[in-house]
Amino acid sequence: MQHVGFVVFPNFQAMGLAVISTFEFANLAKGEQLYKVALLSETGGLVRSSLGFSVDTEAFGDTIFDTVIIAAAVQVAEPTPGLIAFVRQSVRTARRVAAPCTGAFTLAEAGALDGRRATTHWRFARELRARYPKLKVEEDRIFVIDGPIWTSAGVTAGIDLALAMVEKDLGAETARTVARRMVVYHRRSGGQSQFSTLLELEPKSDRIQAALDHASRNLKSTLSVEELAAAAALSPRQFSRVFRAETGRSPAKAIEQLRVEAARVLMEQGRLSMEAIAEETGFVDRERMRRAFLRRFGQSPQAIRRNSHAA
Repeated sequence: MQHVGFVVFPNFQAMGLAVISTFEFANLAKGEQLYKVALLSETGGLVRSSLGFSVDTEAFGDTIFDTVIIAAAVQVAEPTPGLIAFVRQSVRTARRVAAPCTGAFTLAEAGALDGRRATTHWRFARELRARYPKLKVEEDRIFVIDGPIWTSAGVTAGIDLALAMVEKDLGAETARTVARRMVVYHRRSGGQSQFSTLLELEPKSDRIQAALDHASRNLKSTLSVEELAAAAALSPRQFSRVFRAETGRSPAKAIEQLRVEAARVLMEQGRLSMEAIAEETGFVDRERMRRAFLRRFGQSPQAIRRNSHAA
C-alpha cells in the first residue's frame, strides 16, 4: 500500500481536494486499497479552507510517505518554518513530492526546486521566476516532472498530475478507467499548453464558434474559407469580416494555430512519425509544419519532440 500525504494550511484552496480523489477512484477501480491518503498540517486538528469549511488533519510526524502533495492557495502564501522543514524532510524520504499551482512556491522556498524545471498557474509564473532564479519555470505546461519533484499548473491540472502518478504506478489502462469514472478527459500530457487556442480566440457568436468547432474536428481537410463560412451559415465575405472582428485573427492564422496545437499533442504522445503528424493535422508536409512551429514557438517540431521526451 502506498501512503499519500496531502498537506494543507489555513485558507488552502478547497478545489485541491479533488486531486486526492484521484487516488480514491484508483482504489475503487482496482477493488482494493492501493493508496492510503492522509490529510496533514503542521499542528494537526481542524484547518479552515478557502471556502470556509474545515478539514480534520494529522500533525506532521515521523510517518514516511511514498507521495507528498503540497496544497495550493488562491494567492501565494508564505509557508511557515515548520512547513518548510517538513518539505525538506519529505524530499529526503518520499519517493515523490508534488505541488499543484501556487504550492510550487512552497517547494521553491524550501529549496526543493533549485536547479530543476517546474511550472505553476500562468498568473504566478513570472513571480515564481523572479523570486526563485535558481529554478527554470516552464509556464506554458500542464505539469512538469523533474526527478522526484512534480509540479502542475492551476489546481484542476493537479488532477492530470495525479492521473499521471496513477498511470506510472498502476498502468495506463487503470489511469484511463479512473479518468472515465471521474468524468474527466484522460489526462492531458505534461507538455501540453495551459492555453487552448479555442479559449484564446474567444469567439463572441455561436456562428464563429460553430466554424471553429468544425475546424477542430476536421483539421485533416483543406478548411477553405468557403467551407468554414458554410459551417457558420455566412457568406465567405461576411465570415472573414466577422471572424477577424471577433477573434482579432484571420481564419487562416487561427486554423494554423489549431493545427499546431493538435500536432504538438501528437508529438508528445510519440506514436506517429513527423510525416504522419503533418498529414493528420492538415499541414500536408513536414516543411509547412516546421515553418508554422517556428512562427508559433520559435522552435522546430523536432526540438519540441526531443524536449518532451527528455521531460
